[in-house]
Amino acid sequence: MIKKMDGGELIAQVLKKQGVRFLFTLCGGHISPILVGAKKQGIRVIDVRQEPTAVFAADAISRLTGIPGVAAVTAGPGVTNTITAIKNAQMAQSPLILLGGAAATILKGRGALQDIEQVKLFKTLVKWATTIKQDCDIIPIMEEAFEVAKSGIPGPVFVECPIDLLYEESLVRRMYGSFTGETNKNGESVMVSYLRTHVDKLFACSDTNLEPSEPNKIIPFSIDDHDLSQTISYLNKSKSPIMVIGSQTMLRTDNINYLVSAVEQIGIPVYLTGMARGLLGDTNSLNLRHKRRDALKEADLGRLAGMSIDFRLNYGMAINSKAVLISINRSKKALKKNRNPTLGIQADPSTFLVALSKQFTNEKKIWDTWIKTLHLREFEREKVIQK
Repeated sequence: MIKKMDGGELIAQVLKKQGVRFLFTLCGGHISPILVGAKKQGIRVIDVRQEPTAVFAADAISRLTGIPGVAAVTAGPGVTNTITAIKNAQMAQSPLILLGGAAATILKGRGALQDIEQVKLFKTLVKWATTIKQDCDIIPIMEEAFEVAKSGIPGPVFVECPIDLLYEESLVRRMYGSFTGETNKNGESVMVSYLRTHVDKLFACSDTNLEPSEPNKIIPFSIDDHDLSQTISYLNKSKSPIMVIGSQTMLRTDNINYLVSAVEQIGIPVYLTGMARGLLGDTNSLNLRHKRRDALKEADLGRLAGMSIDFRLNYGMAINSKAVLISINRSKKALKKNRNPTLGIQADPSTFLVALSKQFTNEKKIWDTWIKTLHLREFEREKVIQK
């Protein structure tokens, strides 16, 4: 059993359990207990000059480590200043947690300092937007925030943290006890009685209820054997395949080395885009950089892993209209965006490619002629660039 802590310390404990090493912030009064608690837990607090920078930094840490990045900003304008960075994380499918300060629960909607309707504002920008209403909620909400951010199609989560739930109970009771008003029949101020009841609800948990649990392991999408066999069938018939690997394929940072081996074993020439750039190094013979449009127009099989069909592929018109199109994406919506695939596979792209490599390898070098043609174009393009 742990000693009952203030809300800021409880939040920091959950961050520590979840493997968070950095907390990005622009320091503000509404969130001070979170920053103090993080420092006590050995989490490095990095104070930046603008709130968007805090969220961009949390986004970057998430992409590099696979652990949701965390940013904490003060109430009102501190929260609204993060909108561009949060929208960027949403579109990039980056799991992160934004902790936003808020007015005291008793003062919500009464014109308190920097009090605005923050949760409604973020509903369309995040996977989940919620507010903490009592101390019993702190640990469960924070733990759920991490699960939501990481599961399915990853993305940002917004947790609103009212200031009176971040400080220790005795201090909050003294603060609320300073109010006076008419007395009731027991000689107690009506206002004080109301506020005492309110504080009792805020701090309803016993010490034993406030214990963070170990983080749950997020199980990636299951792999359908039929999808694997269908993919292998198409690959065996193809003479000129191309694969484009996008950012979503890099979400499982724990799987990167296996992914590299899988791509090499499958043996399809590859264009890397977004966060996948650099995956194969600069000397891998499968890694192509130039003339992607030409290759996609000539390919008889196009394979998209973790990338939707958007402006980068001319909304589908950059791909040979007669080609077999295999799309692998966590998002069901993205699978059919702008063009229906021949085979749409809703799965984690990295996990699927690794599973595929265990059943299919290009040992017979069936695409050597095609790859040599692509390499010749690479060479010619490099000569032009070097002039």
